[in-house]
Amino acid sequence: MYTRADWGARKPWRTGRILDRRPDHIVVHHTATPNVTDYSTERAFALSRSIQRYHMHHNGWNDAGQQFTISRGGVVMEGRDNTLPAILDGRHLLGAHVANHNSHTVGIENEGDYMTATPPDTLLEALVSVCAWLCLCYDLDPRRAIVGHRDFNATNCPGDRLYEALPRLREDTTALLAVLRRRLARISRHAPRVPDIPEENIPSFPDVPTGEVAMRHYHGPVQDGTDLMASARLRD
Repeated sequence: MYTRADWGARKPWRTGRILDRRPDHIVVHHTATPNVTDYSTERAFALSRSIQRYHMHHNGWNDAGQQFTISRGGVVMEGRDNTLPAILDGRHLLGAHVANHNSHTVGIENEGDYMTATPPDTLLEALVSVCAWLCLCYDLDPRRAIVGHRDFNATNCPGDRLYEALPRLREDTTALLAVLRRRLARISRHAPRVPDIPEENIPSFPDVPTGEVAMRHYHGPVQDGTDLMASARLRD
């Protein structure tokens, strides 16, 4: 996993809010950008810089909206500033990727447009690893925690093909998580406790729009945290 320093992130306009609680969902997105064949680390770093620049200068947000970005080559990168320290501390960094649900969700941007194209195995394998790690850190059940952007908001994201891959993603993440927990059993005798999900945090599964306007890297408006002012200027 590459940090912001690795890919050359710029300093955010404002420090992000770290909430003293854990998220209960992992939201899968696609960037709706071209399905490039350049799988290099350098190309992945350029993608993260592009997303941050777009979110800050076009959307008016204080930083990149998502907590993580995964390139088509399977390169995993930290997104919003202080994401990794917050996770390692068992807390949640408020993002800007799902309207009205950022306070309890972690967002993962996956490079590409997956309305009709199938995500490459390199990306899916990296996505499984990140999801398993997040579920381990936050004591989440992959079968309940992993959802798509369209499960919360009326959007085509993460694309039909990637959305169809979510059941397999949950299965593969559950299997990997079991392996990780067995390895950690030598350290702790306590089984992880899966927290209850508040009713208001459960996905509403809105209808997917048929004529959605394409907007690159757009995941707003946001209704909480430091991005509230920006949300007043944006509409779905």
